[in-house]
Amino acid sequence: MSESPKQHPEKKSEQEPELKPLLDIQNLSVKLPQGAERTHAVEDVSYTLNNNEILCVVGESGSGKSITARAIMGLLPPPHVVVDQGSIFFNGEDLTEATESRLREIRGGEISMIFQEPMTALNPVMTIGNQIDEVIRFHTKIKKRDRRKRAVDLIESVHLPDPENVIAAYPHELSGGQRQRAMIAMALAMEPKILIADEPTTALDVTTQAQILKLIKELQQSHDTGVLFITHDFGVVADIADRVAVMQYGKIVEIGTTDQVLNHPQHPYTQSLMRAVPSLVPPEIRPISESVELVVDDLTKTYTSGGGWFGLGAKARVVHAAASVDITLHKSETLGVVGESGSGKSTLARCVVRLINADSGTIEYNGVDLRPLNRAQLRPYRSKIQMVFQDPFASLNPRSKVGRIIADGPRILGADPAEATRRAHEMLELVGLDDRAFDRFPHEFSGGQRQRIGIARALALDPEILVADEPVSALDVSIQAQILQLLADIRERLQLSMIFITHDLRVAAQVCDRIAVMRLGKIVEMGPTSTLFSRAEHAYTRELLNAVPGKDWLPDKALRNG
Repeated sequence: MSESPKQHPEKKSEQEPELKPLLDIQNLSVKLPQGAERTHAVEDVSYTLNNNEILCVVGESGSGKSITARAIMGLLPPPHVVVDQGSIFFNGEDLTEATESRLREIRGGEISMIFQEPMTALNPVMTIGNQIDEVIRFHTKIKKRDRRKRAVDLIESVHLPDPENVIAAYPHELSGGQRQRAMIAMALAMEPKILIADEPTTALDVTTQAQILKLIKELQQSHDTGVLFITHDFGVVADIADRVAVMQYGKIVEIGTTDQVLNHPQHPYTQSLMRAVPSLVPPEIRPISESVELVVDDLTKTYTSGGGWFGLGAKARVVHAAASVDITLHKSETLGVVGESGSGKSTLARCVVRLINADSGTIEYNGVDLRPLNRAQLRPYRSKIQMVFQDPFASLNPRSKVGRIIADGPRILGADPAEATRRAHEMLELVGLDDRAFDRFPHEFSGGQRQRIGIARALALDPEILVADEPVSALDVSIQAQILQLLADIRERLQLSMIFITHDLRVAAQVCDRIAVMRLGKIVEMGPTSTLFSRAEHAYTRELLNAVPGKDWLPDKALRNG
């Protein structure tokens, strides 16, 4: 016979009712494999989570936030990463001693998890309805007809339109925000007592992010659920948290109510994270050169999909990704382009760099229209407009060393190999990486370091215009601050002009001289950053500003109180 689960020690008091948290983590330590940067991913961590409470766990990548969540779910990869000390009590049962069959019962049934990237967490070859059905079928014996009705009800509960179509859809047929809602519906299928949300809004635009946060709070209250919300975004914390735990290097360095931690931070690490949060108040306006470097006029790009074989059958879907877009970029100016996912921001950027071809319009660089040029004609201009991508890991060749990645561009455009190598060393120094990086592979670097490599590769060609497409959206707040400062320094030193694509209005407020707001392929408003933030004219711009998480929280005031 198997041993009965270890029980939570009782704490009796005649004066006060016994406190029974849903989750009680006591002195938890998770060991890392030999040769890792530190011995433990999580070290001596203790905290509780009550029903109908949202506990936010914040910290940088590598702080141990997600490892703690995976330890709770029993999803650590043994034998390399294991709990070697402490307990995780769930309703009095120690999960560190639970059998694998018991953990399978708990996962999805009593404790559910929403992952950061729904596209990788959802099965791409199963419909949304079948994936929800799988969860219900595993934990119950109800009939198929009743399971289907339950799936439809869940889709309705997360406010997705046309539930019948959604449950018949595959993940790739839904937008990012819709996929995240579908994953929340799946997590709530068995009405779990605890919901773990691991960075569920990081890659979403501000309005979708606001909707998801509101939805999680509504569902938490209606189901009396305890929510463990993992994030690095203090604005999100300000909006939804009841309590906050701050982690650094696997340890809890500060824990308390939202008011205590956000408005009266005590630990230097908490304070340093808050200093890195971009302010929503734009800085003073910089003088902008009257010299115009780039003019985009009446740019149009349309995507068509579906329609069946040879255009027969179903009606084709037409998306106007860019509809008569006009922008100008001045010498050494940073022009921000903001808007929701699908607004056309990245399409505009890729048309400017000629990674895709616009259907019509002009892209005039210093008097030359780049749009009609063929590959050979475009070659002399390629180096002048370079791009920094959102995901540096996906845009860097994993089989090439960093030095070669940076030097390849100049070599391809005719530079002497020795000069290209010298230039690569120079660019690594410029972006703050030491010379040892030259002979290492991309996977040997952190996310922030890989983004620096991406910037170095773009700068190696000595461009005059840098197009940055969401270059800091996936980075920790402190690393984000470093990259933004690096871009600002490079702009001043090299007199670069930049088109800065972002959905983060805090970042836009600090980085951009002017901002263009895009919606459904069109620019609905454009002007100086300070004017847009203080006197936005278009209703959509005001909607974006109102959706910024933690817009009423003032980090500067909190740091003075700390």
